[in-house]
Amino acid sequence: MNKDQLVQNTIDFVKKELENAEGGHDWFHIERVFNTSKLILKSEDADEIVVQLAALLHDIADPKFHNGDESVGPKVARTFLKDQEVPDHIIEHVVNIIKHMSFKNSLENNGKAFNSLELQIVQDADRLDAIGAIGIARTFNYGGFKNRPMYDPAVPPNLNMSKEEYKNSNAPTINHFYEKLLLLKDKMNTKTGKKLAEERHQFMSDFLNQFYKEWNGA
Repeated sequence: MNKDQLVQNTIDFVKKELENAEGGHDWFHIERVFNTSKLILKSEDADEIVVQLAALLHDIADPKFHNGDESVGPKVARTFLKDQEVPDHIIEHVVNIIKHMSFKNSLENNGKAFNSLELQIVQDADRLDAIGAIGIARTFNYGGFKNRPMYDPAVPPNLNMSKEEYKNSNAPTINHFYEKLLLLKDKMNTKTGKKLAEERHQFMSDFLNQFYKEWNGA
């Protein structure tokens, strides 16, 4: 298996599959997660090819855009990797990462159905892209895509959602900060992930303070 060629083939495949994707879940999101995963990998003793493939394929079919069906992404990834003649043990590891890395899956079974250092690296990279300046931009982009209000003072955040409630939520975009984004700093797995999350978390907090000042005419 030529690893460099495999990674390039995967990049080409993902770019094509996501060429019409929503702006917060497009190729550029994948590229950022891929690059951040490689950055974290420098400080961790993990399987490089598993991390790279999982980072590239983790959102190949996000359930949000497939009627909530969580089986599509793993199936697409498995088929692609088999076509590339990737060894079965690598395929299984990558598919398990795709199945178990999302935030919503941490809302059931304590998120411990499957774990590995490789999962932790890609999960941190993905969560880092959900916070900070990029996270704010992605959150409002998706809220606009779903035609949700930016903020409604009469609709408080739900801080104790089940997985199904999270998946079916149509709450205002600002609520998402409290229901997910502000929680991610304390859910980071790796030292690098935790370090990078600190600044991005503070940026979101500052943004929210400014948002409320402007909302209230201060």
